[in-house]
Amino acid sequence: MTNRKKIGQLDVAVELADFINQELLPKIERDEEHFWRGFEAIIKEFSPLNSSLLTERDNLQSKIDGWHRERRGETHNSVAYKEFLTEIGYLEGEEENFTISTSKVDKEIALQAGPQLVVPVKNARFALNAANARWGSLYDALYGTDVVSEEDGAERAGGYNERRGERVIEFAKNFLDESCPLITGSHKDAIGYQIENGELEVLFESKTTSLVNTSKLKGYRGNPAKPEGVLLVNNDLHIEIQFDENSPVGSTDPAGIKDLILEAAVTTIQDCEDSVAAVDAEDKVEIYHNWLGLINGDLSDTFTKGGSPTTRVLEQDREFTSPTGEKFTLPGRSLLLVRNVGHLMRNNAIIDSSGNEIYEGIMDAVITSTIAVLDVETRNQLSNSRTGSVYIVKPKMHGPKEVEFTCNLFKAVENLLGIEANTLKVGIMDEERRTTLNLKACIKAACERVVFINTGFLDRTGDEIHTSMEAGPMIPKTMMKASSWITAYEDSNVDIGLACGLQGRAQVGKGMWAMPDLMAAMVEQKINHPESGATTAWVPSPTAAVLHAMHYHRISVFDQQDKIMSRVPASIDEILNIPLLEDPTSLTAEEIQTELDNNAQGILGYVVRWIDQGIGCSKVPDINDIGLMEDRATLRISSQHIANWLHHGICKKEQVRATMERMAGVVDEQNKEDPLYNPMTRDLENSVAFQAACDLVYDGFDQPSGYTEPILHARRLEKKAEF
Repeated sequence: MTNRKKIGQLDVAVELADFINQELLPKIERDEEHFWRGFEAIIKEFSPLNSSLLTERDNLQSKIDGWHRERRGETHNSVAYKEFLTEIGYLEGEEENFTISTSKVDKEIALQAGPQLVVPVKNARFALNAANARWGSLYDALYGTDVVSEEDGAERAGGYNERRGERVIEFAKNFLDESCPLITGSHKDAIGYQIENGELEVLFESKTTSLVNTSKLKGYRGNPAKPEGVLLVNNDLHIEIQFDENSPVGSTDPAGIKDLILEAAVTTIQDCEDSVAAVDAEDKVEIYHNWLGLINGDLSDTFTKGGSPTTRVLEQDREFTSPTGEKFTLPGRSLLLVRNVGHLMRNNAIIDSSGNEIYEGIMDAVITSTIAVLDVETRNQLSNSRTGSVYIVKPKMHGPKEVEFTCNLFKAVENLLGIEANTLKVGIMDEERRTTLNLKACIKAACERVVFINTGFLDRTGDEIHTSMEAGPMIPKTMMKASSWITAYEDSNVDIGLACGLQGRAQVGKGMWAMPDLMAAMVEQKINHPESGATTAWVPSPTAAVLHAMHYHRISVFDQQDKIMSRVPASIDEILNIPLLEDPTSLTAEEIQTELDNNAQGILGYVVRWIDQGIGCSKVPDINDIGLMEDRATLRISSQHIANWLHHGICKKEQVRATMERMAGVVDEQNKEDPLYNPMTRDLENSVAFQAACDLVYDGFDQPSGYTEPILHARRLEKKAEF
């Protein structure tokens, strides 16, 4: 039972009220009565508007379902379908050309292309690791991953492997040659580095050379004649060559190089949404407390590593000397964005005057912004934004009206807090079909605030399945990424973003690499994101950020964008190409079962940790024991896909149930070494996690937009009640 405190006409959970009144408001010097009165007024004004937007979603979906049902058995008529979507207002008219006017945007968002981390802010250790991932060791990233082969005695296991170390150094110096080439020779053959007359001199046995492009020298640390570090820049990303002849690695290097440090995660999204399990005031306060610590600069976390206690804190800025002798600093931490939740869910942390749980998105907007006032007014120990902006990523919005609602909400929050108009910037997740089709209008609605558009292809696929649930059975999930609609969707996002003037003002982003152990494949494939014109793309770890950073050295994204702006824009008709299974009888029984196995195993592997342990994002082994980063977006795809096949008779409920039971055993076996794990097969009928997984499949058809949150939240609350 939640203990509550009456504040005005609100019933507020005691832990949330205490956090706001005792921890937060004193730090920003805001009056308690004024804050709560304004918060209550925002709830009263925006809750009915929020409800009406959700009703509009349901009404449009009902009309689309009806259109498809009426034409069951007919060949899909794409022309008539497009006309119908226009008629009902799902597909809105073309916007006239415009250019966004967002101002006071930090360089990391406007001008620097580079990796972006997404991390659950509910986990303090992960949040700190991500914030500190602005800089990372290339040597460590290469040594500890499969990017460097383990063949011919270069294994990772055990102590330091000199053979592997040699390969790592060779790889890293080849990268250095590519990004910062010398007039003659290679960095591999250098025996020393020094700063002379404001330029970098690289020493060889019989000669001295310098950089082809002398402007790539940005600075140094220590003695210019024998520096501790040399700072280079390429495509606006920094590389520090670090020297230490007494270190294990530096002692074996002719030039005394001990490491290459890359500027990596330029920005980080601290996530309150898909990667966290937050269902009540207790969870939300933990999230808000960590966000407060990050913004204030005093968040820390102590944990055991290698048998000893280790405390993690935020990194300080990095100090250098310019080639001409002036001191300067570079940010030591990622620029932080915060992802609020979407419009759908309510939370019992606050009960409004009508006795309703308030919309969680409204609560997030008010509280995460209030916390960020510390940074806006420079009351914090370590700064985040140097322009005085607050960056809020808003997920799962359906169309321009929902973007407009968000912007109006942000305006009301600014008025409550007494901060400058348009301080609260918005990142638009292009991950719902109605937003994709009306993206230009969505950007127009936020033209003074938008700093980010991003293709979230995982949620976007889930919405594609749900929106067209009645159209017919979908192709197997493994075929989705090769579908024409998804290529058009990815291209259209860039086309429209550039047409609206985002270049040099806002990020154009791409989605997550979901296989954190397969870094060689990532290094090979993820270069397609900067090639596509994206100024940022998501990575699952600090190590992945370092490796992905190399792609932005090889590709000048802004040059790439200039080329893209001359191409023919992606077609809406292609985006509307529903990924239907043309001939359901073409699937063999084995293929159907394999698809069910893969989906069921992924659902169960993720849901069991969500329900039982409150873990919203984790590396979950798939059916082949390959670790995949799973969150609610991947869950949405898998559950909606089975629901779609059930609805259209590709499989039967009995087959799905048998599959779920069998895969529960597989998941139990995969987690047997986890001391906190509660096996589902011990009692399937009373396993809340197993029942939640079944609910997601059997009730998937009826879930709003195919979202997983309503079922997950209800079942997690049920589980927490057992504690």
